[in-house]
Amino acid sequence: MLIGYARTSTVEQKSGIESQLKELAKVSCEKVFQEQVSSVGKREQLDACLSFLRNGDVLAVTKLDRLARSVSNLLSIVKEIEGKGCQLRILDMNFDTSTPQGKMMLSVFGAVAQFEREIMLERQREGIAKAKAEGKYKGRKPTAMAKQEEFKQLVEQGLKPKEIMAKLDIGKTSFYKIRNELIKEIASSVTSSSTTIQHHYPSLNSDE
Repeated sequence: MLIGYARTSTVEQKSGIESQLKELAKVSCEKVFQEQVSSVGKREQLDACLSFLRNGDVLAVTKLDRLARSVSNLLSIVKEIEGKGCQLRILDMNFDTSTPQGKMMLSVFGAVAQFEREIMLERQREGIAKAKAEGKYKGRKPTAMAKQEEFKQLVEQGLKPKEIMAKLDIGKTSFYKIRNELIKEIASSVTSSSTTIQHHYPSLNSDE
């Protein structure tokens, strides 16, 4: 079964989607998924289209940019399509993953994606080296667990959970994760854990 997918951005005219639908109709698509969404927005109809695919189906799009946001995104979509035993056809490129030429182009896309990643990592390393040389590098932002010592100090001061979360800029999940780790730490170092913890750190037993 030949299935089509058409997309226009939120700023494009209605004629944009109509021209795509005409092209998809010319190649006899039996079912077409369409939507108007930005290139960075959630593409619900594309997700629905990929879920609809069955073994032996072919997904057709008029242009590459109607489907993928980047080379790596294209490769990810193709992997999902081929994982279902299906193929991809991009009309304006005469690209078909079922042909030797299409498979060769995929290998080129893969090389380009790897190249882009290596360039990005190289720029990242250069940026860090430059920041370090200028004394501006602060390293990665501390994770919630890295704030455990500061968390402990705030608990000892008698602050309530909401106050601790606000001061450390963490959410409830992180708060309880750190709290549980701290309770385990205290429990392993005292004889009567529950009584001692409640005595020294009463705020740990409060959810307010």
